[in-house]
Amino acid sequence: MGAGVVVIVTVTLNAALDVTYRVDALAPGATHRVTDVRTRPGGKGVNVAAVLTQLGEPVTSTGFAGPELGARLPGFVPIAAESRRTVTVVAHEATVFTEPGPLIGDGEWRALLTRFDRLAAQARVVVLSGSLPPGLPDEAYARLIERCPVPVVLDTDGTALRHGITAGPALVKPNVDELTRLLGRKPDLPADCVSLGVPVAATLGAQGAVLATPDGVWRARPPAAVVGNPTGAGDAFTAALARGVAQQRPWPEVLADAVALSAAAVLSPVAGVYDAAAYQEFAGQVRVEEG
Repeated sequence: MGAGVVVIVTVTLNAALDVTYRVDALAPGATHRVTDVRTRPGGKGVNVAAVLTQLGEPVTSTGFAGPELGARLPGFVPIAAESRRTVTVVAHEATVFTEPGPLIGDGEWRALLTRFDRLAAQARVVVLSGSLPPGLPDEAYARLIERCPVPVVLDTDGTALRHGITAGPALVKPNVDELTRLLGRKPDLPADCVSLGVPVAATLGAQGAVLATPDGVWRARPPAAVVGNPTGAGDAFTAALARGVAQQRPWPEVLADAVALSAAAVLSPVAGVYDAAAYQEFAGQVRVEEG
């Protein structure tokens, strides 16, 4: 990492081998002819890093990788157990099957902390994304945030999200379902985002997103309805947030860019990639409203 370069570090504690099947239609109990197969390293942080790379942003990634996945993720901490797989079946909509992940040992967690400290010391922003694999404490992300010397963007769910918020990340990116689980009820937006006490960028699917910070509250929607594979849209949104925080751009500008990029990602057949032409088109069309 060269001096003066804005570097973003992504951490994927539960990386996966992503398999995407495309079929004409999905019917329970039926045999399906797969028309296209894509296999690649995945997990939310891996997808964020892939989008940042496509954007031309310097990015470094780490996390845990089992023997099969480790060859594809050389910057990751090797673990004894095999990494999980995720299977996405794309017909008119995407259906996703996710495994829980491998059991992480104490020594493997310590090795990750050592690597994290070294990378974070050279970073401008750190992104912590995805679920926690078995064997890690619920406070794993909170511990990483507490020891991180730079702003952290956190995208996770459940107890990991709850504990992570208490550690004071620079920005949290839940979707509506994750907010609902966190609050135990349907969220009241943007009031519930403000009540969390940290900046929150909540994604609302086709309705766009809400960004609540101490500086203000903003809403934005994609300029047009997009149909495709939404599984990587949230990770593209997170990538745009991380870039915006790294570059210290104004919050409304960060939100507009994130909405445009996530909409362009829906048009990609696999997570971690976005439609570059659509992104250029959408980027000038997203309107941000305050309040």
